[in-house]
Amino acid sequence: MAASFPLPVTQDLSTLRAKLQGLLQFLREALSISSAHTVDFYTESVWKQLVDLPPETVLGVLRRSAAEAEARSPEARLLVEAEMESGIANFPQIFCETSQKLVSVEAFALAVRYYSVQNLGICTPFEQLLTALRGNQKQRTGENVKPDEFMNLKKSHEVQVMSELISSIADYCGIKQVIDLGSGKGYLSSFLSLKYGLKVYGIDSSNTNTHGAKERNRKLKKHWKVYHTRSKLDGNGLALKMAKERKVQDEIKYKVDIEGICNNSPANQGKMSTSDFLPDFSDSVISNIRTQMENLHVYSHREENLCFENAFSLIDLLPINAVEPTSLQTSKRNMSEANKERRKMISKSNESNIYSPLTSFITADSELHDIIKDLEDCLMVGLHTCGDLAPNTLRIFTSQPEIKGVCSVGCCYHLLSEEFENLHKESTQDKWGFPMCHYLKEERWCCGRNARMSACLALERVAVGQGLPTESLFYRAVLQDIIKECYGITKCDRHVGKIYSKSSSFLDYARKSLKKLGLDESKLPEKVIMDYYEKYKPRMNELEAFNMLKVVLAPCIETLILLDRLCYLKEQNFLILLNILQKENIAWSALVKLFDPVKSPRCYAIIALKKQQ
Repeated sequence: MAASFPLPVTQDLSTLRAKLQGLLQFLREALSISSAHTVDFYTESVWKQLVDLPPETVLGVLRRSAAEAEARSPEARLLVEAEMESGIANFPQIFCETSQKLVSVEAFALAVRYYSVQNLGICTPFEQLLTALRGNQKQRTGENVKPDEFMNLKKSHEVQVMSELISSIADYCGIKQVIDLGSGKGYLSSFLSLKYGLKVYGIDSSNTNTHGAKERNRKLKKHWKVYHTRSKLDGNGLALKMAKERKVQDEIKYKVDIEGICNNSPANQGKMSTSDFLPDFSDSVISNIRTQMENLHVYSHREENLCFENAFSLIDLLPINAVEPTSLQTSKRNMSEANKERRKMISKSNESNIYSPLTSFITADSELHDIIKDLEDCLMVGLHTCGDLAPNTLRIFTSQPEIKGVCSVGCCYHLLSEEFENLHKESTQDKWGFPMCHYLKEERWCCGRNARMSACLALERVAVGQGLPTESLFYRAVLQDIIKECYGITKCDRHVGKIYSKSSSFLDYARKSLKKLGLDESKLPEKVIMDYYEKYKPRMNELEAFNMLKVVLAPCIETLILLDRLCYLKEQNFLILLNILQKENIAWSALVKLFDPVKSPRCYAIIALKKQQ
């Protein structure tokens, strides 16, 4: 375990709840924008219902606001934040009190920035956490193997950053076992096991993923061995170069002829020490070679076993003809080869068990003992905890004593189950993906699927200036009006899919889409279809402006979901104090921005550790 350095101070439950209350106050008015579906944009007159401004005004203000935010200096940002603190409560300036329509896009943009994760101050800096976990231990130098040799740049960035953090948490807690939920193709699991020597169980609900992960891990091991060989050869060359440089100095100093030494009898050679039959390598040189090889062997005790298990003997460092082979040396070499083979077999046996992909559907009530027979104190992690898997990961962490820490990066918010979304429908489900915390449950808060879908725009980090692909959304909204008026269908469960990218024009798009939806497209002449297109084309900027509002608002929905999860963890200790729960105390919990959002859109992790026994 690392030195006992204090972990970064995080905001307490009362502070988080106060910020959650303010966010809800804003979202009660703004949620209607996120909840509107662009498919129904023209059929439901969405712009007229929700916005009391010209689309040109909305587009201009949002683009200008985004440009100013990009160019603003840190000092100017602090001034803007101070202004937001004083004026954010005046919500009537954003939405009309009577019609609830948006009336001030400037105030809307200001409120959205105020309720972002970064501005609320609920995020713990990644580097600060990493420094605290390591204590006064030096940062691992790692190997010259980079994961972008085996995966795309986005995945490579995620795997490198998250594996470094998980390894630091494991060292801090003195833990060797890791459970990777939603492990998918096994990239994170493989990297944790191969680079850091952790014993990893990767659990995924798809048997196809599990099988693929096994095969991919096998290929990764082959690549890994190639890099290890390169590392050894590099080390060999480095040591030889150093020895040759020192040899010149030693020859001047000791005046020794190497040929005389090499021609000694085998019997005499068998009695000679290393310094006897290598006189042109002084003790200091030999010491330096040994030191160099020790540096290669000892990255860390854990990496030593994985990377440089088979050490070189000193004679292996010399040129081939430097010393004539003797019977003793030949015997030693044979023994060395035998030992290498033996260690190779042991290493292969150990490696086969260091990462184990498993197939299982994880719920909040899953018992890990039933899935992992040798379960011990461990960390639970997830790089792609999709939908309900993210909240279920946190629930398992709080309920099962063997899990000492958790690091979960959520995604796919649209797949979350919501407790208060369909109250008219009977359900036997007792644990929902949202909400988790007591406060939002008391509020009976519901986002709705459309709002959660829009929160995924935050995961995509869509640039405000860029917006969404408006023409494809425009095509779909016009098509919906055709379906409603020409076929009498107001709701359609079937999806059009990615027909837009395969279409040459709106006419082509409409005919292909109608056919896919099982509707008779031949009953509509070309003129009728194009009349709908021409009717709505002048209003295309309304759709563009509305989607820009959704993009700007998306991070606030994500903030709500993340705050809900963080508050849930903070609440556990209060429930324990009240004797409502019989669990281990959670010593520390935080929201951490792990990844560069440009490289990886899903950049926030929920991290928590239990108290050390």
